[in-house]
Amino acid sequence: MGFALWTRDGLSWAMGTHEYRPMGTAIISSSDCFQPRDFHPRRQLPSRDRDAFLGFYASIAHLNQELARRRNPRRKTTRPRRSRASMAIL
Repeated sequence: MGFALWTRDGLSWAMGTHEYRPMGTAIISSSDCFQPRDFHPRRQLPSRDRDAFLGFYASIAHLNQELARRRNPRRKTTRPRRSRASMAIL
């Protein structure tokens, strides 16, 4: 399996292959997750915009992890972290 992922303007689209056969293209909202049934062999990519290209991924699960990571970036903590020495006491 192999997938290429693009995202722009609240939409994400992926083009995939399965065992060297084209799966086709899927277009979803960036707040959603890709499913195998989303891919259609006759659907065309809207464009191959270089600025929207995110990369190549090995599975649909990896595509969904990347979309989730982009939706929920890690926030910086405002509380001080404990040192290892104080954690050893607990």
